[in-house]
Amino acid sequence: MSILSAQNLAVSIGDKNVCTDLDLQINPGEVWGLLGCNGVGKTTLLHTLAGIRPAEQGSIQINDQNILTLSRKHIAQHIGLLLQHTDDAFPCSVMDTVLTGRHPHINQWQWESTQDHEIARQALQMVDMLDMSQRPINQLSGGERQRVSIATLLTQRPNLYLLDEPNSHLDLKYQISLLTELTEKARQENISIMMSLHDINLAARFCSHLLFLYGNGEYDAGLKEQLLVTEKLDKVYGHPIKQSSSDAGSIFWPE
Repeated sequence: MSILSAQNLAVSIGDKNVCTDLDLQINPGEVWGLLGCNGVGKTTLLHTLAGIRPAEQGSIQINDQNILTLSRKHIAQHIGLLLQHTDDAFPCSVMDTVLTGRHPHINQWQWESTQDHEIARQALQMVDMLDMSQRPINQLSGGERQRVSIATLLTQRPNLYLLDEPNSHLDLKYQISLLTELTEKARQENISIMMSLHDINLAARFCSHLLFLYGNGEYDAGLKEQLLVTEKLDKVYGHPIKQSSSDAGSIFWPE
């Protein structure tokens, strides 16, 4: 059974067609890369798949249940969404922020348990932020704040992670280490990831499947080996892309 599927999905923003008649199936253990130029609607599509904005046409199912019939709490137990931008209205601590990831799993007015705190500590350890757990959230750098956002999703423990530019603001060290941790987690725990990326080489390294948005409603979706060809990449980016082989696999760069 797929974790998330979409049938005949049409999504638009303003006069921009993000996708038309999109058929998509995300299965356990798969890591999807979402690629396209700025403005084609990658964020809009992720928000639609997460159920926080409506589609113009088609349906989305989570574990074979129509997303429109599910409560926000139920959706949040299965789907975690990493936003591009996060506003911190109150100067709470890093730990308190990360603990919000447990809220879909606890009852109203219930306090976080010892187990919830342990899950949060493990998540902060994974993103190398445990020693900052008591620091006010509004005193972090952009990269540190991004790592806290990822830790919050890890604490949420969804079945599907929808990540909007997860390597944004991160130093090279954390881009590689966190994408490695997340993708290994997906494969080991049989959960799934879809993440928007700008770097073709990161997509080639970490993803098993790709979804290309071309900016006119057209799309391509499938195994990365089928889509990482220069003809399709030229079309995705509107610019010639070169490819060469190395011991680590294919390398791509703009002409």
